[in-house]
Amino acid sequence: MVTQNPVRIDDEVPPAAATGAGGLGPSQRRAAIRAMRDQELDVLVVGGGIVGAGSALDAVTRGLTVGLVEARDWSAGTSSRSSKLVHGGIRYLEQLNFTLVREALIERGLLLQRIAPHLVKPVKFLFPLTHRVWERFYIGAGMLMYDAFSWTGGRPPGVPHHRHLSRRQLYRAIPSLKKGAMVGGMTYYDAQVDDARYGTMVARTAARYGAHVATRVRVEGFVKVGERVVGVDAIDLETGERFQIKAKQVVNATGVWTDDTQRLVGERGGFHVRASKGVHLVVPRDRIQSTMGMILRTEKSVLFVIPWGRHWLVGTTDTEYELNKAHPAATAHDIDYILDHVNEVLATPLTREDVEGVYAGLRPLLAGESEQTSQLSREHIVTHTVPGLVVIAGGKWTTYRVMAKDAIDAAASALDGRVPGSVTEDIALVGGAGYQAAWNQRAAIAARTGLHPARIEHLLNRFGTLAEEVLALIAERPALAAPVPGADDYLQAEIVYATTHEGALHLDDVLARRTRISIEAWDRGVSAAPVAAALMAEVLGWDAEHEQLEVDTYLERVRAERESQTMPDDESADRVRLEAPEIVQAV
Repeated sequence: MVTQNPVRIDDEVPPAAATGAGGLGPSQRRAAIRAMRDQELDVLVVGGGIVGAGSALDAVTRGLTVGLVEARDWSAGTSSRSSKLVHGGIRYLEQLNFTLVREALIERGLLLQRIAPHLVKPVKFLFPLTHRVWERFYIGAGMLMYDAFSWTGGRPPGVPHHRHLSRRQLYRAIPSLKKGAMVGGMTYYDAQVDDARYGTMVARTAARYGAHVATRVRVEGFVKVGERVVGVDAIDLETGERFQIKAKQVVNATGVWTDDTQRLVGERGGFHVRASKGVHLVVPRDRIQSTMGMILRTEKSVLFVIPWGRHWLVGTTDTEYELNKAHPAATAHDIDYILDHVNEVLATPLTREDVEGVYAGLRPLLAGESEQTSQLSREHIVTHTVPGLVVIAGGKWTTYRVMAKDAIDAAASALDGRVPGSVTEDIALVGGAGYQAAWNQRAAIAARTGLHPARIEHLLNRFGTLAEEVLALIAERPALAAPVPGADDYLQAEIVYATTHEGALHLDDVLARRTRISIEAWDRGVSAAPVAAALMAEVLGWDAEHEQLEVDTYLERVRAERESQTMPDDESADRVRLEAPEIVQAV
């Protein structure tokens, strides 16, 4: 554990930290903490994952005064380590969970077309067939149902319907398939998203509508009057300041930490959240020749091969996990399991040398329905465990907006006066309004700025219309148009923007979540770290010692992760991963 004392909450922030409307910069964070400290809120949300951020947005757009605190970074846990899919869940059809599939498909359409067209994109998948006739009929019936459910939200689904492929068509579309591995297939569409970026944009949208949001604020206890929760005891981990936040209703949206958070108030909540570990590999796009992704059955679950820019994501595992929740580590066994299963269908097998990056995340599953985590429910639960405290747990990334709505419905029912219903179905995230027009003008934007059209497309698909703010940084400082060393897909301006407008406070925030350099670069961000830290230092006022500390801490993280991935089991991988220090400013 490393302790430092960078800029305090009430210190002056360098002029470069000034942010535009809706930006999450150092000055905004200072103001948000002050506001939460000095007034009673209607709703305080604890947990800055996708459900917590979504809950804050839902509450503030109902006209409530809202706070949102996160102990680490936006989406630092589960919400940045998913399969990065927005999907209905083909496998849930076999479990006859039609309600969950329908709900998720309706949300998929909303995210694609209305809420975040700049961040959520259609992706084509192959469902392979290994048996003739009966399997095509059986899977085809499921695909028809999948397509039909996607229309039940009262609007077009936003993606094409499924199609059948013959064996010849299949191998023409995916030349890398092993001969004889399949007899045919079906194509269908779902959608994909950079989950960490999406979570940050939800928090930023909540702030734009007036929510007070801050990362690196840890809840250490609940304030109670009698049996009623009336707020929390919190600590600003950047400054060491301890303070209380008073709220009429507190929402616990801490995912796999739900049980830990509930223990702070002395209540379990009548249910238990189990963690299931999922591991994904990142491999270069040229290692698999295919025009689409794939979904493959395994003996335990399913394996996805997902197109991801100039890479493929291959995963996932599904195993019970009871160790460190902040830094779940992939083991050698996890990596071999994924490689072995994907290689069953590839003509040229993938090897360890093909793996660019590895990441592991934990799914929060409601316990009690099965001993196998892969069979546990992906539905969610909302409960008032004690007066003043709402708990939201379970669920899946795709249905975060529904989960948030249900949580705030529960909180609103206990507030005095009439609270309007949820309106997030009709609210675009920041950068979403006008995205299609900006996309159509991308050639003109490229000509005006002198950047390659591919760079403009990259920025539009990461920031939407807010790309103009990134381009303004480049206009002011042309040197920021240079790519980040070792990660040519990203511009140095994106590092600065992450710090001034997206709430990044530490190097890990930028390399692991505002960008995905930590999993996409061959060196996992080692060469990018010194340049990124120098750019962040200009904004955050780091001295040379703290700047070097950020770099050294990140390099230790990379070393520990690489070594943990050679370990045979969870216990040894966890021990090695935890050898890396964290930058913790207060204890």
